[in-house]
Amino acid sequence: MLNHVDSLEKPIKDEALDRAILQAQNILANRQNEDGHWVFELEADATIPAEYVLLEHFLDRIDTELQEKIGVYLRRIQGDHGGWPLYYGGKFDISASVKAYFALKAIGDDVDAPHMIRARTAILAHGGAETANVFTRTQLALFGEVPWYATPAMPVELMLMPKWALFSVWNMSYWSRAVIAPLVLLVSLKGRAVNRYNIHVQELFITPPDQIKEWIKGPFRSQWGYLFKYLDKVVRPMEKLFPSFLRKHAQKKTVEFIEKRLNGEDGLGAIYPAMANSVMAFRCMGMRDDDPRAVIAWKSVKKLMVVKDDEAYCQPCVSPIWDTALTGHAMMETASGIRAEDREKTMDKLAKASKWLKERQILDVKGDWAINCPDVAPGGWAFQYNNDYYPDVDDTAVVGMLLHREGKPEHQESIERARHWIIGMQSSNGGWGAFDIDNDKMLLNHIPFSDHGALLDPPTVDVAARCISFLAQLGHPEDKAVIDRGMNFLRAEQESFGAWFGRWGTNYIYGTWSALCAFNAVGISNQDPAVKKAVDWLLCVQRPDGGWGEGEESYEGGTPGQYHTSLPSQTAWALLGLMAAGQHNHPAVQKGIQWLMENQEEDGQWDEKPYNAIGFPRVFYLRYHGYRQFFPLFALSRFRNLQSSNTGKVEVGF
Repeated sequence: MLNHVDSLEKPIKDEALDRAILQAQNILANRQNEDGHWVFELEADATIPAEYVLLEHFLDRIDTELQEKIGVYLRRIQGDHGGWPLYYGGKFDISASVKAYFALKAIGDDVDAPHMIRARTAILAHGGAETANVFTRTQLALFGEVPWYATPAMPVELMLMPKWALFSVWNMSYWSRAVIAPLVLLVSLKGRAVNRYNIHVQELFITPPDQIKEWIKGPFRSQWGYLFKYLDKVVRPMEKLFPSFLRKHAQKKTVEFIEKRLNGEDGLGAIYPAMANSVMAFRCMGMRDDDPRAVIAWKSVKKLMVVKDDEAYCQPCVSPIWDTALTGHAMMETASGIRAEDREKTMDKLAKASKWLKERQILDVKGDWAINCPDVAPGGWAFQYNNDYYPDVDDTAVVGMLLHREGKPEHQESIERARHWIIGMQSSNGGWGAFDIDNDKMLLNHIPFSDHGALLDPPTVDVAARCISFLAQLGHPEDKAVIDRGMNFLRAEQESFGAWFGRWGTNYIYGTWSALCAFNAVGISNQDPAVKKAVDWLLCVQRPDGGWGEGEESYEGGTPGQYHTSLPSQTAWALLGLMAAGQHNHPAVQKGIQWLMENQEEDGQWDEKPYNAIGFPRVFYLRYHGYRQFFPLFALSRFRNLQSSNTGKVEVGF
């Protein structure tokens, strides 16, 4: 780790920088789809492809060729420890390993094959399948591997609770709501897999499941966990006393909730767990596979598959609006400044991207977010191709900044609709969540069902910073009070060592870059103590080779801002953060730029295998395949533009 960076041995040559930018620019230009959008693969861990395999066996809709390709993928990502990690190079994870083993056995792998023996040995050494998380035990219950009482009580009547009730789904995050609705329906119907080949995994249990009396064992996050465990014991036998008419009414209302949000070929919530649960719930209701609702639900799941010549996997969701907006910002930066090449061609591509984005702004649907702000008009963008009930605040701010930066009068109405929606979505503490307002009843993260600790969507630094940057870039004086509340939130969230936590990107480097962009956009001095502290931290964690790296381990107690190697996306975030703080001439920035140039491959791309984003800390991590390409291009282009700038100041919010 560096406390300072020595001056460069050789200065960065303009022609070398221009060449690196043009190569990367051409890569992205050629990746644009005909209709104007960009989309890159979004990879999670073994759990989603494994669940997809089991889904086909649940439904008895088995595609043998596809399953064999998924098997290749699952075997490739098996860890040296014998099991499966949650991210590249990560430690053994019991839940991912149980699902991956179960899926490989269903695909047809011999249990005595070396990789299966290693996996089984590792699972048993870590306490067996009985120690897996709630979602894994639910998967096992669907195949009859564990009794239903191995899962927490989640009665379908939950869907009838009004918002004022603590356990109401309206107090949970969008992703929890979308997953839980079909899940409680599935549980109430006691769904059971067809399981044509009679695949079982009892060999993964140390204690036979029917002999286990205590399934909810913690570790509990507080004393509330013990109370809710007791409550679970009370509720389960009481379910038998619920009137049948109430259960039928709850099932009917749940089906209505799902059908209203089916979201066409993009699926319920546009996320795999909700989509898969809806497919299974429809089957358990007795719905025929050729029913239009079942057809569209199944089609939405199939669209998540990434199928290659030799292997395949299932994505947790797709990210076209996010990818298009971020690529757009990188391309916009390349088209700016006096040294821009292919400016006209790039601006034409950006015009196509903007048109595609504008067509997807949600203007006529008041989604679930409106339960907390019914008087706010819709105006956001989703993360996926379509997800009208669940627009994303982060995407909306980033798209809004891109449209504003393009400077076309015809974008004005879209920008204003986004501005008003963003303002309406500010939480009472001044921050912004990703999808909801004041979604912060932290007590819910202590219920047995929430052993993943991510039932909620509270305000976060990265999303709040993006909203502040957007509003500050627009420059409406009447938004000052909203921005001031947001800045107070950011100041309160800064860590004692100077960084900010990154909820949606890995991790403190991502959060610190996001916050520094907001400080700059608002016009706060680079001498402000918060800014100086953040800059000092970024300089402190720069690696000796000039790059930056941070692994998912920083979510699990690892040192913030540390990794065993430098990474393109992390280096780009650190550089963008430092440049937002007025440090473009600092030797550390120049050395970081040089690292990006030296580590660019001959074809103009960067390689990055480690994961770079997060779903839920400690539970679910993500690898955006586009990050390694558009963020380095963004950083290199910004550096070039600042070198020829009169002010040396980043003049935009992002």
